[in-house]
Amino acid sequence: MKDNVVGLAHGSGGRKTARLIRELFLAYLGNPILERLEDSAELPSDRGRIALTTDSHVVYPLFFPGGNIGKLAVCGTLNDLAVKGARPRFMTAGFVLRAGMSMDVLERIVRSMGEELNKAGVQLIAGDTKVIEKGKVDDCYITTTGFGALEHSKTFAPERIEEGDVILVSGNIGNHEAAVLLARGDFGFEHKIESDIANVWPLVERLIEADVDVKAMRDPTRGGLATTLNELASAAGLGMIIKEADVPFSLPVKGAAELLGLDTYYLASEGRVIAVVRKDDAGRALEVMRVEQLGKDAAVIGEVREKPEGLWLETLLGSERPLLILEGEQLPRIC
Repeated sequence: MKDNVVGLAHGSGGRKTARLIRELFLAYLGNPILERLEDSAELPSDRGRIALTTDSHVVYPLFFPGGNIGKLAVCGTLNDLAVKGARPRFMTAGFVLRAGMSMDVLERIVRSMGEELNKAGVQLIAGDTKVIEKGKVDDCYITTTGFGALEHSKTFAPERIEEGDVILVSGNIGNHEAAVLLARGDFGFEHKIESDIANVWPLVERLIEADVDVKAMRDPTRGGLATTLNELASAAGLGMIIKEADVPFSLPVKGAAELLGLDTYYLASEGRVIAVVRKDDAGRALEVMRVEQLGKDAAVIGEVREKPEGLWLETLLGSERPLLILEGEQLPRIC
Protein backbone atom coordinates (compact mmCIF):
# COMPACT_ATOMS: atom_id res chain seq x y z
CA MET A 1 0.00 0.00 0.00
CA LYS A 2 1.54 3.27 -1.14
CA ASP A 3 -1.00 5.47 0.64
CA ASN A 4 -0.57 6.29 4.32
CA VAL A 5 -4.16 7.39 4.83
CA VAL A 6 -7.55 6.56 3.35
CA GLY A 7 -8.81 9.11 0.82
CA LEU A 8 -12.09 9.64 -0.96
CA ALA A 9 -10.60 8.07 -4.10
CA HIS A 10 -10.34 4.73 -2.27
CA GLY A 11 -14.14 4.51 -2.45
CA SER A 12 -14.43 5.50 -6.09
CA GLY A 13 -14.40 2.11 -7.77
CA GLY A 14 -11.29 3.17 -9.73
CA ARG A 15 -7.62 2.21 -9.56
CA LYS A 16 -7.18 3.18 -5.91
CA THR A 17 -10.18 1.08 -4.90
CA ALA A 18 -8.77 -1.86 -6.86
CA ARG A 19 -5.40 -1.51 -5.12
CA LEU A 20 -7.06 -1.25 -1.70
CA ILE A 21 -9.01 -4.44 -2.34
CA ARG A 22 -6.11 -6.35 -3.86
CA GLU A 23 -3.30 -5.26 -1.52
CA LEU A 24 -5.20 -5.07 1.78
CA PHE A 25 -8.58 -6.80 1.88
CA LEU A 26 -7.71 -9.79 -0.32
CA ALA A 27 -4.30 -10.11 1.34
CA TYR A 28 -5.93 -10.80 4.71
CA LEU A 29 -9.46 -11.92 3.83
CA GLY A 30 -9.09 -13.54 0.42
CA ASN A 31 -10.73 -16.83 -0.53
CA PRO A 32 -11.90 -18.35 -3.85
CA ILE A 33 -15.38 -16.82 -3.62
CA LEU A 34 -14.24 -13.31 -2.64
CA GLU A 35 -11.42 -13.29 -5.19
CA ARG A 36 -13.93 -13.41 -8.06
CA LEU A 37 -14.82 -9.79 -7.15
CA GLU A 38 -18.33 -10.01 -8.60
CA ASP A 39 -21.32 -7.83 -7.69
CA SER A 40 -22.74 -10.77 -5.73
CA ALA A 41 -21.44 -14.18 -4.75
CA GLU A 42 -22.96 -17.57 -5.48
CA LEU A 43 -22.85 -19.63 -2.29
CA PRO A 44 -22.33 -23.39 -2.12
CA SER A 45 -25.59 -25.07 -1.16
CA ASP A 46 -27.27 -28.45 -1.46
CA ARG A 47 -30.72 -26.81 -1.55
CA GLY A 48 -30.52 -24.84 -4.76
CA ARG A 49 -28.32 -21.98 -5.93
CA ILE A 50 -28.15 -18.93 -3.65
CA ALA A 51 -26.59 -15.50 -4.20
CA LEU A 52 -25.59 -12.93 -1.60
CA THR A 53 -24.40 -9.32 -1.82
CA THR A 54 -23.68 -6.47 0.58
CA ASP A 55 -23.41 -2.72 0.04
CA SER A 56 -23.15 0.59 1.92
CA HIS A 57 -24.82 3.83 0.86
CA VAL A 58 -23.43 7.26 1.73
CA VAL A 59 -24.91 9.45 -1.00
CA TYR A 60 -25.00 13.23 -0.54
CA PRO A 61 -27.50 14.87 -0.59
CA LEU A 62 -29.93 12.34 0.87
CA PHE A 63 -32.66 13.45 -1.57
CA PHE A 64 -32.17 14.22 -5.25
CA PRO A 65 -34.38 14.27 -8.38
CA GLY A 66 -35.70 10.78 -8.99
CA GLY A 67 -34.74 9.25 -5.66
CA ASN A 68 -33.20 9.29 -2.21
CA ILE A 69 -30.81 7.22 -0.13
CA GLY A 70 -33.56 4.77 0.81
CA LYS A 71 -34.61 3.97 -2.73
CA LEU A 72 -30.94 3.81 -3.72
CA ALA A 73 -30.13 1.35 -0.92
CA VAL A 74 -32.88 -1.04 -1.99
CA CYS A 75 -32.45 -0.84 -5.77
CA GLY A 76 -28.67 -0.91 -5.62
CA THR A 77 -28.76 -4.11 -3.58
CA LEU A 78 -31.41 -5.79 -5.72
CA ASN A 79 -29.48 -4.91 -8.88
CA ASP A 80 -26.28 -6.52 -7.64
CA LEU A 81 -28.25 -9.75 -7.28
CA ALA A 82 -30.08 -9.31 -10.59
CA VAL A 83 -26.95 -9.00 -12.75
CA LYS A 84 -25.78 -12.30 -11.28
CA GLY A 85 -29.07 -13.78 -12.51
CA ALA A 86 -30.56 -14.14 -9.02
CA ARG A 87 -34.17 -13.32 -8.18
CA PRO A 88 -34.04 -11.00 -5.14
CA ARG A 89 -35.85 -12.55 -2.17
CA PHE A 90 -34.70 -11.08 1.15
CA MET A 91 -32.74 -8.09 2.45
CA THR A 92 -31.29 -6.76 5.68
CA ALA A 93 -30.49 -3.13 6.51
CA GLY A 94 -28.31 -1.35 9.04
CA PHE A 95 -28.77 2.38 9.75
CA VAL A 96 -26.18 4.80 11.15
CA LEU A 97 -28.03 7.99 12.12
CA ARG A 98 -26.97 11.37 13.45
CA ALA A 99 -28.43 12.53 16.75
CA GLY A 100 -30.66 15.47 15.88
CA MET A 101 -31.68 14.15 12.48
CA SER A 102 -35.27 15.06 11.60
CA MET A 103 -37.64 12.16 12.24
CA ASP A 104 -39.74 13.31 9.28
CA VAL A 105 -36.73 12.95 7.00
CA LEU A 106 -36.01 9.47 8.34
CA GLU A 107 -39.65 8.47 7.83
CA ARG A 108 -39.52 9.59 4.18
CA ILE A 109 -36.40 7.48 3.64
CA VAL A 110 -37.83 4.37 5.29
CA ARG A 111 -41.17 4.76 3.52
CA SER A 112 -39.35 4.91 0.20
CA MET A 113 -37.49 1.71 1.06
CA GLY A 114 -40.76 -0.01 1.92
CA GLU A 115 -42.34 1.03 -1.38
CA GLU A 116 -39.44 -0.36 -3.41
CA LEU A 117 -39.32 -3.61 -1.44
CA ASN A 118 -43.06 -4.12 -1.88
CA LYS A 119 -42.85 -3.51 -5.63
CA ALA A 120 -40.04 -6.06 -5.90
CA GLY A 121 -41.74 -8.65 -3.68
CA VAL A 122 -38.73 -8.64 -1.35
CA GLN A 123 -38.89 -8.89 2.45
CA LEU A 124 -36.64 -7.04 4.89
CA ILE A 125 -35.88 -9.77 7.45
CA ALA A 126 -33.33 -8.17 9.81
CA GLY A 127 -31.82 -4.81 10.65
CA ASP A 128 -29.77 -2.71 13.04
CA THR A 129 -29.70 0.93 14.11
CA LYS A 130 -26.86 2.99 15.58
CA VAL A 131 -26.97 6.69 16.50
CA ILE A 132 -23.85 8.87 16.51
CA GLU A 133 -23.46 12.21 18.29
CA LYS A 134 -23.68 15.43 16.30
CA GLY A 135 -20.62 16.41 14.32
CA LYS A 136 -19.38 12.84 13.92
CA VAL A 137 -21.53 11.69 11.01
CA ASP A 138 -23.90 12.95 8.33
CA ASP A 139 -27.62 12.46 8.85
CA CYS A 140 -27.88 8.90 7.55
CA TYR A 141 -25.82 6.01 6.18
CA ILE A 142 -27.41 2.68 5.21
CA THR A 143 -25.74 -0.72 4.84
CA THR A 144 -27.66 -3.53 3.19
CA THR A 145 -27.31 -7.22 2.47
CA GLY A 146 -29.35 -8.96 -0.20
CA PHE A 147 -30.20 -12.63 -0.68
CA GLY A 148 -31.39 -14.06 -3.98
CA ALA A 149 -32.23 -17.37 -5.64
CA LEU A 150 -30.76 -18.56 -8.94
CA GLU A 151 -33.77 -20.40 -10.34
CA HIS A 152 -32.11 -21.59 -13.54
CA SER A 153 -28.99 -23.38 -14.75
CA LYS A 154 -27.39 -20.41 -16.51
CA THR A 155 -24.06 -18.89 -15.49
CA PHE A 156 -23.26 -15.21 -16.02
CA ALA A 157 -19.52 -14.73 -15.59
CA PRO A 158 -16.62 -12.94 -17.36
CA GLU A 159 -14.86 -16.21 -18.20
CA ARG A 160 -17.72 -17.04 -20.59
CA ILE A 161 -17.03 -13.94 -22.72
CA GLU A 162 -15.55 -14.68 -26.16
CA GLU A 163 -14.21 -12.75 -29.12
CA GLY A 164 -17.11 -11.61 -31.32
CA ASP A 165 -19.65 -11.24 -28.49
CA VAL A 166 -21.77 -8.08 -28.55
CA ILE A 167 -22.08 -5.43 -25.81
CA LEU A 168 -25.53 -3.99 -25.00
CA VAL A 169 -26.80 -1.40 -22.56
CA SER A 170 -30.42 -1.19 -21.41
CA GLY A 171 -30.79 2.59 -21.73
CA ASN A 172 -29.29 6.07 -21.35
CA ILE A 173 -26.13 6.15 -19.25
CA GLY A 174 -25.05 8.54 -16.48
CA ASN A 175 -28.34 10.06 -15.34
CA HIS A 176 -27.85 9.13 -11.69
CA GLU A 177 -24.50 10.83 -11.16
CA ALA A 178 -25.61 13.90 -13.12
CA ALA A 179 -28.77 14.19 -11.00
CA VAL A 180 -26.84 13.90 -7.73
CA LEU A 181 -24.26 16.46 -8.82
CA LEU A 182 -26.85 19.02 -9.88
CA ALA A 183 -28.70 18.51 -6.58
CA ARG A 184 -25.60 19.72 -4.70
CA GLY A 185 -25.75 23.29 -5.91
CA ASP A 186 -27.32 25.91 -8.11
CA PHE A 187 -25.50 25.56 -11.42
CA GLY A 188 -28.11 27.45 -13.43
CA PHE A 189 -28.76 24.37 -15.53
CA GLU A 190 -32.05 24.65 -17.43
CA HIS A 191 -32.85 20.96 -17.90
CA LYS A 192 -34.00 18.82 -14.98
CA ILE A 193 -32.16 15.51 -14.83
CA GLU A 194 -33.67 12.68 -12.78
CA SER A 195 -31.71 9.73 -11.44
CA ASP A 196 -32.24 6.47 -13.32
CA ILE A 197 -32.57 4.47 -10.08
CA ALA A 198 -34.67 1.36 -10.68
CA ASN A 199 -34.84 -2.34 -9.89
CA VAL A 200 -33.51 -4.07 -13.03
CA TRP A 201 -34.64 -7.61 -12.13
CA PRO A 202 -37.76 -7.53 -14.41
CA LEU A 203 -35.44 -6.78 -17.36
CA VAL A 204 -33.00 -9.55 -16.43
CA GLU A 205 -35.85 -11.99 -15.84
CA ARG A 206 -37.12 -11.43 -19.38
CA LEU A 207 -33.68 -12.18 -20.82
CA ILE A 208 -33.49 -15.40 -18.81
CA GLU A 209 -37.01 -16.51 -19.77
CA ALA A 210 -36.29 -15.78 -23.46
CA ASP A 211 -33.22 -18.04 -23.22
CA VAL A 212 -30.94 -15.32 -24.59
CA ASP A 213 -27.30 -16.42 -24.39
CA VAL A 214 -26.05 -13.72 -22.02
CA LYS A 215 -22.40 -14.29 -21.17
CA ALA A 216 -22.07 -11.71 -18.37
CA MET A 217 -23.96 -8.75 -16.89
CA ARG A 218 -23.03 -5.79 -14.72
CA ASP A 219 -24.68 -2.56 -13.59
CA PRO A 220 -22.53 0.52 -14.33
CA THR A 221 -22.48 2.23 -10.93
CA ARG A 222 -19.29 3.83 -9.55
CA GLY A 223 -16.93 4.62 -12.42
CA GLY A 224 -19.72 4.35 -14.96
CA LEU A 225 -19.70 2.50 -18.27
CA ALA A 226 -15.96 2.81 -18.85
CA THR A 227 -14.87 1.36 -15.51
CA THR A 228 -17.42 -1.47 -15.62
CA LEU A 229 -16.39 -2.56 -19.12
CA ASN A 230 -12.71 -2.30 -18.21
CA GLU A 231 -13.32 -4.67 -15.31
CA LEU A 232 -15.15 -7.14 -17.54
CA ALA A 233 -12.46 -6.98 -20.23
CA SER A 234 -9.71 -7.50 -17.67
CA ALA A 235 -11.50 -10.46 -16.06
CA ALA A 236 -12.07 -12.03 -19.50
CA GLY A 237 -8.50 -11.34 -20.69
CA LEU A 238 -9.85 -9.77 -23.89
CA GLY A 239 -10.39 -6.39 -25.48
CA MET A 240 -13.60 -4.46 -25.99
CA ILE A 241 -14.47 -1.61 -28.33
CA ILE A 242 -17.53 0.62 -28.11
CA LYS A 243 -18.70 3.17 -30.66
CA GLU A 244 -19.14 6.79 -29.68
CA ALA A 245 -22.04 7.10 -32.14
CA ASP A 246 -23.96 4.23 -30.49
CA VAL A 247 -23.63 4.86 -26.74
CA PRO A 248 -26.92 6.39 -25.52
CA PHE A 249 -26.48 9.57 -23.47
CA SER A 250 -29.36 12.02 -23.10
CA LEU A 251 -28.70 15.57 -24.31
CA PRO A 252 -29.17 17.04 -20.79
CA VAL A 253 -26.57 14.63 -19.37
CA LYS A 254 -24.15 15.48 -22.16
CA GLY A 255 -24.75 19.18 -21.54
CA ALA A 256 -24.28 18.89 -17.77
CA ALA A 257 -21.07 16.90 -18.22
CA GLU A 258 -19.68 19.45 -20.65
CA LEU A 259 -20.65 22.34 -18.38
CA LEU A 260 -18.98 20.79 -15.35
CA GLY A 261 -15.96 19.26 -17.07
CA LEU A 262 -16.92 15.61 -16.56
CA ASP A 263 -16.41 12.64 -18.88
CA THR A 264 -19.78 11.02 -19.64
CA TYR A 265 -18.25 7.55 -19.97
CA TYR A 266 -17.46 7.57 -16.25
CA LEU A 267 -20.86 8.81 -15.00
CA ALA A 268 -22.67 6.33 -12.76
CA SER A 269 -26.10 4.83 -13.38
CA GLU A 270 -28.24 2.99 -10.81
CA GLY A 271 -30.91 1.44 -13.03
CA ARG A 272 -29.07 0.18 -16.09
CA VAL A 273 -27.71 -3.18 -17.23
CA ILE A 274 -24.66 -3.89 -19.34
CA ALA A 275 -24.98 -7.28 -21.02
CA VAL A 276 -22.40 -9.16 -23.09
CA VAL A 277 -24.35 -11.43 -25.43
CA ARG A 278 -23.54 -14.00 -28.09
CA LYS A 279 -23.58 -12.19 -31.43
CA ASP A 280 -26.39 -14.29 -32.90
CA ASP A 281 -28.62 -13.43 -29.92
CA ALA A 282 -28.05 -9.67 -29.95
CA GLY A 283 -31.14 -8.80 -31.99
CA ARG A 284 -33.41 -10.93 -29.83
CA ALA A 285 -31.86 -9.47 -26.66
CA LEU A 286 -32.75 -5.96 -27.85
CA GLU A 287 -36.33 -7.01 -28.61
CA VAL A 288 -36.71 -8.56 -25.17
CA MET A 289 -35.25 -5.53 -23.39
CA ARG A 290 -37.37 -3.03 -25.28
CA VAL A 291 -40.60 -4.70 -24.14
CA GLU A 292 -39.92 -3.33 -20.64
CA GLN A 293 -40.25 0.41 -20.08
CA LEU A 294 -36.89 0.25 -18.34
CA GLY A 295 -35.27 -1.10 -21.51
CA LYS A 296 -37.04 0.96 -24.18
CA ASP A 297 -33.77 2.73 -25.10
CA ALA A 298 -31.63 -0.42 -25.14
CA ALA A 299 -28.82 -0.34 -27.68
CA VAL A 300 -25.90 -2.32 -29.05
CA ILE A 301 -22.79 -0.26 -28.32
CA GLY A 302 -19.82 -2.44 -29.19
CA GLU A 303 -18.18 -5.83 -29.35
CA VAL A 304 -15.51 -8.04 -27.84
CA ARG A 305 -12.22 -8.60 -29.65
CA GLU A 306 -9.02 -10.44 -28.83
CA LYS A 307 -6.52 -7.59 -29.09
CA PRO A 308 -5.67 -5.01 -27.95
CA GLU A 309 -6.83 -5.77 -24.42
CA GLY A 310 -8.73 -3.23 -22.35
CA LEU A 311 -11.53 -0.90 -23.39
CA TRP A 312 -11.35 1.26 -26.53
CA LEU A 313 -13.63 3.92 -27.96
CA GLU A 314 -14.21 4.30 -31.69
CA THR A 315 -14.70 8.05 -32.09
CA LEU A 316 -16.99 9.81 -34.53
CA LEU A 317 -13.91 10.40 -36.71
CA GLY A 318 -13.19 6.67 -36.91
CA SER A 319 -10.07 6.73 -34.74
CA GLU A 320 -9.66 4.67 -31.58
CA ARG A 321 -8.62 5.82 -28.13
CA PRO A 322 -8.34 3.89 -24.86
CA LEU A 323 -10.84 4.43 -22.06
CA LEU A 324 -8.78 3.74 -18.94
CA ILE A 325 -9.90 3.17 -15.37
CA LEU A 326 -9.65 6.46 -13.48
CA GLU A 327 -7.20 6.76 -10.60
CA GLY A 328 -9.89 8.35 -8.42
CA GLU A 329 -13.38 9.47 -9.27
CA GLN A 330 -15.10 12.44 -10.86
CA LEU A 331 -17.56 12.93 -8.00
CA PRO A 332 -17.42 11.40 -4.50
CA ARG A 333 -20.36 9.99 -2.57
CA ILE A 334 -22.82 9.33 -5.37
CA CYS A 335 -24.09 6.03 -3.98
